Amino acid sequence: MTIKTCEWNSLDPRQRRSVLRRPAVADDGRVRDGTSAIISEVRSDGDRALLRLTARYDGAEMDTLKVTEQEIAAAASQLPQAAVDAIDLAIANVRRFHEAQQPEAIAVETMPGVLCERVSHAIDAVGLYVPAGTAPLPSAAIMLAVPAAIAGCPVRVLCTPPRPDGTADPAVLVAATRAGVTDIYKVGGAQAVAAMAYGTESVPKVGKIFGPGNSWVTCAKTLVSADPEGAAIDMPAGPSEVLVIADDEASAEFVASDLLAQAEHGVDSQVLLVSTSARLGAAVVQEIETQLATLSRADIARGALANSRIVTVNSLDEAVAVSNQYAPEHLILQVANPRPLLASIRNAGSVFVGQWTPESVGDYCSGTNHVLPTYGFATTYSGLSVDQFMRHMTIQELTREGLENLGDAVVTLADLEGLDAHAAAVSRRLRSPA
Repeated sequence: MTIKTCEWNSLDPRQRRSVLRRPAVADDGRVRDGTSAIISEVRSDGDRALLRLTARYDGAEMDTLKVTEQEIAAAASQLPQAAVDAIDLAIANVRRFHEAQQPEAIAVETMPGVLCERVSHAIDAVGLYVPAGTAPLPSAAIMLAVPAAIAGCPVRVLCTPPRPDGTADPAVLVAATRAGVTDIYKVGGAQAVAAMAYGTESVPKVGKIFGPGNSWVTCAKTLVSADPEGAAIDMPAGPSEVLVIADDEASAEFVASDLLAQAEHGVDSQVLLVSTSARLGAAVVQEIETQLATLSRADIARGALANSRIVTVNSLDEAVAVSNQYAPEHLILQVANPRPLLASIRNAGSVFVGQWTPESVGDYCSGTNHVLPTYGFATTYSGLSVDQFMRHMTIQELTREGLENLGDAVVTLADLEGLDAHAAAVSRRLRSPA
């Protein structure tokens, strides 16, 4: 196993930037050109293109794309009861947390006779993408579908790749339907994004697309979001990552398990340990090697570890500063007294506090959403919430008194900008009889 270690205070600014640099996301012209071609094919040939592309990329020969009621009814019977119960528990917790996020209407009289309001409405149609590349992801279906349902989006479309036999993964179907999705389509990759962005004979056009995916899906989301005829997207996407802050009292076993839990996502993932203890860092290296021997995805994890770092710092304050600079998707605080650190943490997608809070619980069923900003975007983006499935509209209503109170200021500001008609729209009213 290769994982680089360093002492933060022995590094110059250039070296520090290098330590915190993510694995480069290749600007692959082949992916961009291929994605553009797929989007064009779907736009021009609709369902026929989707069926061709599904046969080409997923090896599934199908006549129809939509999951039938019979498939949905059969899905639960294909799962152990323990799996169904776990899905139900996850949905219940995610729903409980997200129901508390619903926005309140605002009404403020900013001055006498001037009423300003803000109301919220669900996005009319949203598209949810659940990948199934190296493994099906029923958890992603839950994280996307629950807030969409709570927001009240009238149309909630979910796309997920079929298996070679043309069926959808039963766990994804159970999770999606129990979380409030009724329209599910067996189509994946860039072609699924294109179908939701532009619509086909079967797949309705949506206004915004949510969900993770590989480089082709990510590229497709970027391209359709730049097209006025396409669809908005949830957030920029990059490889998954975790940063663990740990002190000398942390369990090397626990820290190693948290790092590996993230490393097994993909070879382009990155994990960082920032610790006040060089002793702990060495113990974690040994523990990682021990635990790797037990993992089915050890080769993937080893690839991610080659991109990863163990950084020794002088204090927990310094550890937090390093974390804020990195802005991790997931931040784990494995320190003796973690809560006081929260006040200083500014940039993180989601924070996991204390030794009994592995990142895995947030991935599945604590209640928070696992769709989070990656690749440093936690400095400017937030994790998925009900709010992102809604749009907000402001309203203003003035009485004659209100316009008289505001009028002089509006005319003055309009004159400053040379907008005579703006000024006249006010002054003409003020000159009219009451």
